Amino acid sequence: MIDYTEDQDDQELFEHYRFSADSGQNPLRIDKYLQNKIENASRSKIQAAADNGSLRVNDKVVKSNYKVKPGDTVTVVLEYPPREIEIIPEDIPLNVVYEDESFVIVNKPPGLVVHPSYGHYTGTLINALAYRYKDLPIFNGNDARPGLVHRIDKNTSGLLVIAKSEEAKAKIALQFFEHTTHRRYIALVWGNFEEDEGTITGHLGRSPKNRKLMTVFPDGEYGKHAITHYKVLERLGYVTLVECRLETGRTHQIRVHMQHIGHPLFNDPEYGGDKILKGTTFTKYKQFVQNCFNMLPRQALHAKELGFQHPSKNEYMKFDSELPDDMVAVIEKWRGYVDSRDLEI
Repeated sequence: MIDYTEDQDDQELFEHYRFSADSGQNPLRIDKYLQNKIENASRSKIQAAADNGSLRVNDKVVKSNYKVKPGDTVTVVLEYPPREIEIIPEDIPLNVVYEDESFVIVNKPPGLVVHPSYGHYTGTLINALAYRYKDLPIFNGNDARPGLVHRIDKNTSGLLVIAKSEEAKAKIALQFFEHTTHRRYIALVWGNFEEDEGTITGHLGRSPKNRKLMTVFPDGEYGKHAITHYKVLERLGYVTLVECRLETGRTHQIRVHMQHIGHPLFNDPEYGGDKILKGTTFTKYKQFVQNCFNMLPRQALHAKELGFQHPSKNEYMKFDSELPDDMVAVIEKWRGYVDSRDLEI
């Protein structure tokens, strides 16, 4: 039921096996073919990978009954070997915006992973919360993500709500699932917009070319329905400051939707925003943009507002946060650039 919003880098899958069927290959079901190729890969595990869209032949997703033919290129993405994740309490400073007996609101800095996963077993937000709330039952159970009802990317900053009891977690999680929460993000994106506001729709699913990235698929074909509303806040020449409101909360939703309409987030390496996409060919301009990248070494995205119904009181709660220093500095730098030049946009 939990609807993870704008989630952090997904580390539970890895790429991948790649096989080229030789010219003498007899037609053979792909699950049997892979059983012969991958050590300790059970047929049920391969079929599960097929159900998840993780089996591809010639870069196209196939089902487990596909028959491999001569010349086929077979690729597969499997889960990392399972590891029991122990939540180790760690004394990591947190910026707590609000808390009561039901939940805590944290303003997450960029660079902080939300919860332990493959490759990130310590130093996460959950490790910090386990230390801060070591006396709460919810942080002393078997849940690998105690209190967590949504998450944001490692390099996205902003507000998160974490429940302090199982009852509060269930009630807040239901609001995320039913899309009744308020989530407003601020992003700096490449390019100028013709319209002052708009709505982006499109099913989001894992890219068949790179399972760590998401992509937009035609409605009904693959992925999950996703809606992002955007509004222009400030036009800054070759970049634009926008607000994004999430109607749904899918993996990398804002980053993928903005890329889809031709406006990747500024300095987003996964979705093409870490290159100079708009502007002049002058060396001075290129150096200016590179200086901005150095000041903001991440995607320019901040979860600014969060609102939901209190899980135990008949009260709507809404929280706001200031833009982090790195985004403020880059926005000011673009304002100065616009003021100093007569740009045609």
